[in-house]
Order: sequence, then structure tokens, then C-alpha cells
Amino acid sequence: MTWFRRTPLEGARWVVIDCETSGLDAARDHLLSVGAVVVRDGAIQLAEFFEARIQQHRPSAHDNILVHGIGGDAQRGGRPLAQVIDALARFLGEGLPVGFHAPFDAAVLRRHGLRTRARWLDLAALAPALFPAKGKADSPLEHWLAAFGIPPRARHDALGDAFATAQLLLAALAEARRQRVASVEGLRQAATSRFLRP
Repeated sequence: MTWFRRTPLEGARWVVIDCETSGLDAARDHLLSVGAVVVRDGAIQLAEFFEARIQQHRPSAHDNILVHGIGGDAQRGGRPLAQVIDALARFLGEGLPVGFHAPFDAAVLRRHGLRTRARWLDLAALAPALFPAKGKADSPLEHWLAAFGIPPRARHDALGDAFATAQLLLAALAEARRQRVASVEGLRQAATSRFLRP
């Protein structure tokens, strides 16, 4: 599907992406793994997912490994970076990238070679705009998952976090439709608005 700003929400192919990295500096740290799932037609398309670990010449620090659980052998045994980025680009295609704290994931992936035609949708900004009574702009993903009773499949696992974030996206899309947000561009504007219809 060719992407247009006026694409109706029902016609969009959303690709929810999550990255695990060697640290929290998007400008310097290494991409360790990436996971992605597709949301289309009001549902998570369970058969459409992407998961890959990137080969590291030197594993990340021990404290970092404790966070994401990707050990030294697993890091050294990953796939070459260029191969992963190429495969992710093909998986994304004309889809609309979504993330929780999307600017971080977008910056990491862009620095590692991913080019996207569409702008990212940031659920960390959209969720409090749609649900101001449930959380704030600085509320972490764990907060939003708990607010909607979404069980975290495997936190700090790229595919697990992408799947959990996709469930949050479904809740956001349902609320956006209730508030009569009809298009992709309308949803992007909603993410920056404090004046949505109650």
C-alpha cells in the first residue's frame, strides 16, 4: 500500500518496531536486536513479524546484558548488520513505523542504515494525548501496559516489547476512532494536541 498522509486509519499498515541496544545513547550505542510486528485491519497480524540479532564483534557490558538478556555468545552469533537492516527495510515496506519513545528507535535505526519514507508515530506521546486520565508524557511503557491490563510478553526483548506495544496501539486506535480521528495525519496531530474531544 502506498503511503499517503490522508490514509484512513482502517487502511493503514502499522509496523510496530522495538530495538535493544548496548546503552541509552542513540548517537553512540550499538544496535543489538530488533523486533517488529504488523497491525492491520484492527488486529495484530500474528503471522507477520520480524526478529533479528545483530552480530557484535565485542559484546556489550555485563550490566547491559542483565537488562536485555542477550549474552556474549548470542551477540557474537547474530546476523551481519547490513543483512538485518536490508531485511527490516523490506519488512517495513510502505508501512507506517510505530514505537514507544519512537525518536530513540528511529535515531538508532537511521544511524545503522535504515531509511524510512514515513514519519514514525510515537505512542509515548499519543497515549497521554488520547488518555490524559491514565498517564503522562513521561509515563514508561510498563505504566501504560498495566493501565490497559496488557501482560508484558517479555520486557526488554525486542519482539516481546514490539508485541506489547502493538497491543497498546490497538487501544489507541480504538480511542482515536471514538474521538473521530479518521486519518493517519489526524492521528499524528492528535499526538501533539491537548485539546482532543472527551
